[in-house]
Amino acid sequence: MTFHARPRRYLMCRPTFFAVTYRINPWMDPTAPYDNALAISQWENLRQTFLDLGHTVDLIDPLPGLPDMVFAANGATVVDGRVLGVQFRDAERADEAPAYAAWFRERGFDVHDPKHTNEGEGDILLAGDVLLAGTGFRTAHASHAETQEALQRPVITLQLVDPAYYHLDTALCVLDDTNIAYLPQAFSPGSQSVLRQLFPHAIIATPEDAAVLGLNAVSDGRTVVLPQQATHLTGALRAAGYQTIGVDLSELRKAGGGPKCCTLEVRS
Repeated sequence: MTFHARPRRYLMCRPTFFAVTYRINPWMDPTAPYDNALAISQWENLRQTFLDLGHTVDLIDPLPGLPDMVFAANGATVVDGRVLGVQFRDAERADEAPAYAAWFRERGFDVHDPKHTNEGEGDILLAGDVLLAGTGFRTAHASHAETQEALQRPVITLQLVDPAYYHLDTALCVLDDTNIAYLPQAFSPGSQSVLRQLFPHAIIATPEDAAVLGLNAVSDGRTVVLPQQATHLTGALRAAGYQTIGVDLSELRKAGGGPKCCTLEVRS
């Protein structure tokens, strides 16, 4: 098969204030050392990778006291110029929500303020004409109906069952309008069945891929940017006809984030 890239517009946030000082997911260990300078260097490489691929990268200013603001994917969901704002589960991240909403409002976007907890593209991923919506750990199931109304696309609920894969974007990557890669074990039996029906040619990741956040990847339809440590997934993607670029975000992984976590797609 021949895959076609589409130029993308991404929003990112420099990890100026990145730190691991609290624990809100299983990846985080506040007692372990972290290297802010290395996190910034790895992030800069990811940003440059997108620019080299011909994509547009906008930046939102990082705010002190918000070490996870680098994970821009959690800041909103944007489809057809409509923006669904976020409401974080954890108090430590709450102040990120108005910052991201303000960024979009200042640029003329129509922003819908949520009534239920949702964590943006962490749990809401556009796949062709439908939105895949995760629930189970962060995003409330009640938000899925709100998401459908705000973004005006059909929503398919997927139940996450493994705390290590607390957001949908840690267990599933949208590769193009018709296909995905995912870790079946991260989903309930019913959700696994739904994914098999929707995506019969999906690329199945191994637990080893997922354990290095290999599925927290960004695809433009042809080139998949993913953690370089996900060697099996890289091989499977190439065998299926995709191009791949491996990046090292091991420092940001200490907070449970990878390439996708750092990247919010702005769909005008």
